[in-house]
Amino acid sequence: MVISDSGPGATYQAAGVDNERADLGLKRIVDRVRQTWPQGNEPGAVQLDIGYYASVIEAGGIGLAIATDGIGSKAIIAQMVDKYDTVGIDCVAMNVNDLICVGATPLSMVDYIAVQEAHPDLLDALAKGLCAGAEMANISISGGETAQLPSVITGYKEGFGFDLAGTAVGTVALDKIIVGRDIEPGDVVIGIESNGIHSNGLTLARHIFFEQHDYTVETQFPELRQSLGDELLEPTHIYVREALAVLASDIAMKALIHITGDGFLNLSRVDAEVGFVIDHLPPVPPIFSLMQQLGPVSDAEMFRVFNMGVGFCLVVPAQAAERVITMVEGHGKKAYAIGYAVADPEKQIQIKQKGLVSQGKAFLKSD
Repeated sequence: MVISDSGPGATYQAAGVDNERADLGLKRIVDRVRQTWPQGNEPGAVQLDIGYYASVIEAGGIGLAIATDGIGSKAIIAQMVDKYDTVGIDCVAMNVNDLICVGATPLSMVDYIAVQEAHPDLLDALAKGLCAGAEMANISISGGETAQLPSVITGYKEGFGFDLAGTAVGTVALDKIIVGRDIEPGDVVIGIESNGIHSNGLTLARHIFFEQHDYTVETQFPELRQSLGDELLEPTHIYVREALAVLASDIAMKALIHITGDGFLNLSRVDAEVGFVIDHLPPVPPIFSLMQQLGPVSDAEMFRVFNMGVGFCLVVPAQAAERVITMVEGHGKKAYAIGYAVADPEKQIQIKQKGLVSQGKAFLKSD
């Protein structure tokens, strides 16, 4: 196999997001915070190493799962469109979708809203989205914090700058924590459709549409069902009900994988010496095809950054695949058998239709 560079074109790093540098900084954080962990079986004992989707600690004999995340630069899209009542759904989604990846049932979330100015209508709209997301995920919003930081928060729309993040908690039996350790060659990857770009890769999207080209949020592309701004603002799908339905069944769930930052490279986060062959990609939403054409952006970069139409994956035994697809579609989302696990200590991800293979934190062309 000959592996070559992905070629020229627009990249996430050129748009201002340097994941390699961030990983170096994260390593330093991790080295420090591990020193805070209780030793042995003390209360609060950490059950998972850092690097998976959610943390789990022991709390009175049960696993307390914790996840924290925000909406990133989707806040800028909200300001550009001047619409703020859906990004709360994204905030809930980014947190609960991570919680279910360890097999946890999400229970509640607290939010953090930092604003440039405390506009009552802005805060009310953000709360509306948070409550809508909570209903979709069947959780409560049990508290939060609002901070006015005019010297810290700036915005695309003067006075309306904001940041939105949250922390969600859930429970999982200590002997039922899922990290992909039991995956075997031949297990099938079920991909569940995304709702477009979700909440990752928007810096590159903005770079392509609004900096490289002079499009506006009102621009209408014939390929899109709505204006460009509304398409980029589409809320992230919440996958809680589908995942919990499968977890509650007699199906041996092997792994749950949220396709967020790092795109399809997220598949390699499972705790087993397996790689994945993706050989049946579902239709790619038009927003991704537009970005790739206008960038231009290589296939390698697209699959490294974006979900490409697959927002969440389940890994299950082959004999359960059709049943899982039926269960997921019973909750209103399309699902597909997109690939399978193979024995591979290097944990490579192969995307056959695009001739891509992962190497470290990148996809490269294979010939």
